[in-house]
Amino acid sequence: MSAIADWSGAACLLAGALLTLAAGVGVLRFPDALGRMHAATKPQVLGVLLLLAGLALRLRTPADLGMIALVALFQLATAPVAAQMVGRAAYRSGRIDRDLLDTDEMAGR
Repeated sequence: MSAIADWSGAACLLAGALLTLAAGVGVLRFPDALGRMHAATKPQVLGVLLLLAGLALRLRTPADLGMIALVALFQLATAPVAAQMVGRAAYRSGRIDRDLLDTDEMAGR
């Protein structure tokens, strides 16, 4: 049973590392602020959660699992808020091409 958990943990670590790498490449390669914001939050959060799941499968002690759960909770709580603030700042500073938006909910403000 321990070998199955170790192999599952290794798979989660590898998948998380690849998603985090894809997020970093997306931040460097996407041309506009909204694309970069998307790349910085969506695959990065999933990548970090997969890395944490891999660590949890590898470590398996109650103290480590508690710390991993706190890190995951903090990541899930802060990444969407940070993305919202970056997107709002980019919109207000005029760094977003408004023609690319499907719905512009802040147009009247």
